[in-house]
Amino acid sequence: MYRSLHSCLLLLGLLAMTCVVHAAPRAWLDRDRIELGETVTLNVEADLMSAAPDYGPLEGDFDVSGHSSRHSYVAGSNGTRTTTLFAVALRPRQDGVLTIPALQVGAERTAPLSLVVAPARVSAPGGARGDVFIESRADDTAPYVQQSVGWVVRLFSAVPIVSGTLDQPAPDGASLRRTGDDVQYSRTIDGRQYQVVERRFMLVPERSGSLSMPAATFEGRGTAGLFDDMFGSGRGSRLSARGDGTTLRVQAIPASAPQPWLPLHGLELRYRANPTRLLQGEAATLTIEAVADGATGAQMPDLVLPPIEGVQVFPEKAQVDERFVDGRPRTTVTRRFSLVPNRDGPVRLSGVGMAWWDVAAGKPRKTELPALDWTVDAAGRLPPSGQIAPTADAPAVGGDAAEAPSSPPIQLAATPATGDHGRVWMFAAVAFAMLWLITLLLALHWRSGRAGPTAPGAGLSGRSAGEHAPPAPGVLRKALDTGDFDDVARALCAAAIPPARDLDAVRQRLEDPDQRDAVDALQRARWADGDGPDARRRLRDAFAGGPRWRDVEGPATPALLAPLYPPSRTR
Repeated sequence: MYRSLHSCLLLLGLLAMTCVVHAAPRAWLDRDRIELGETVTLNVEADLMSAAPDYGPLEGDFDVSGHSSRHSYVAGSNGTRTTTLFAVALRPRQDGVLTIPALQVGAERTAPLSLVVAPARVSAPGGARGDVFIESRADDTAPYVQQSVGWVVRLFSAVPIVSGTLDQPAPDGASLRRTGDDVQYSRTIDGRQYQVVERRFMLVPERSGSLSMPAATFEGRGTAGLFDDMFGSGRGSRLSARGDGTTLRVQAIPASAPQPWLPLHGLELRYRANPTRLLQGEAATLTIEAVADGATGAQMPDLVLPPIEGVQVFPEKAQVDERFVDGRPRTTVTRRFSLVPNRDGPVRLSGVGMAWWDVAAGKPRKTELPALDWTVDAAGRLPPSGQIAPTADAPAVGGDAAEAPSSPPIQLAATPATGDHGRVWMFAAVAFAMLWLITLLLALHWRSGRAGPTAPGAGLSGRSAGEHAPPAPGVLRKALDTGDFDDVARALCAAAIPPARDLDAVRQRLEDPDQRDAVDALQRARWADGDGPDARRRLRDAFAGGPRWRDVEGPATPALLAPLYPPSRTR
């Protein structure tokens, strides 16, 4: 009886645990900027047992069609994680900046999204003369030398395509690099429905003058026609299309341009974290972030601090994250500086700035952060002050230096969510705790009945009261998506049971060789000359299903050699 009751309660406890630790639903668009008449795909990822999203709030601004769902199963260290990906096609009914409202998914809601809808073009593209045609264009027809240009190729088809090849040759005098995956959607042109395959490239001119872009080509087959079906050829109709060639006028580097040469569409600087006060002889951390629209990580100059009288500055290796928006690179550079004052009294950091060339306005600009003032306390007078936690919502400074604010950005602390959603989770947590306590008591009672009396001082096997509980899988996933490499290191150390002291210990305890290689790439990106974007990509791929640990028996054998990298700082 006890065993049956224990099994039932244990099952209820596991189900309650699943409800508490599951990840919140996540929503995203395959594109955030479209033209009126096109469709955009809205994706919602939720737990396997979640109900389909309620798309009712979308019907005011969108025509909703093409519902689909797909299940996925990912094995991790905490078991198998099962999710469902819901997808739906949205066709806006008007242009402008539209809001995708928060959608109800079971007992939770997704975050709202924004979509920019440009007005529809009056006339169809020049090649729109048949069932299949190609449109190509650049986001800047008069770029500068070494400027990153977004180049897009669109294949329009009014008939279903079975197979085919879309090719865009590289021009002479420029480099051409494909970015991202193909995007598929539909567009209505002159009352006719077309399926569109969009492919994006990054074009970087290497010399000034005329740059001729070769025409893109397509060769493929459509669905079988009537005569193919009758005679059994089964090959389908042959389809082909050729785009129009384009000539770009590449401008030379202006004589008045600042050096190093940095052609951009925009640049923002912000303080991600700065100390409230300094203590003599104690290190404090200052973090600066630069977001450049139109430059790769290799083009970005180093983030450096001007000399601070009375303070030693120790910069860490910059962390670089690249992504592409409309085929154009958008690079985020984050760098931490350790500040160690060697005297007390007031100290001042003059404005940190970066000069660049505005390709849209055709003139030099300088983005500069406001100065920071601190009062250094003498050693032993006050305990070290804590740091303001970094926040992604810190105000940014962009454009000319004259537009910079006169005081440092105000950091805002997050407040806990309230409302019905919070109360539901509170009740769920309390219910789970009660089920867990009842299950534990019944298990102890059943074990004592089977094992009989124990020797004095004998304890129960299993996890002790003070043993570390691993964080939810979302902690590591959030660090990989939005955190810096130190956040990733802390999350990996905390995920181990018991917590690992540093990444060397994490690596020794990982079973998956791909995960160990990803940790090595992380260490190289933090302390050596590693590739930051490649390390983040490898970490996301390797730890998509969570860490996979070895079965450790007994105490770990001490290392005979010193660790290859410095110990992780998990303050």
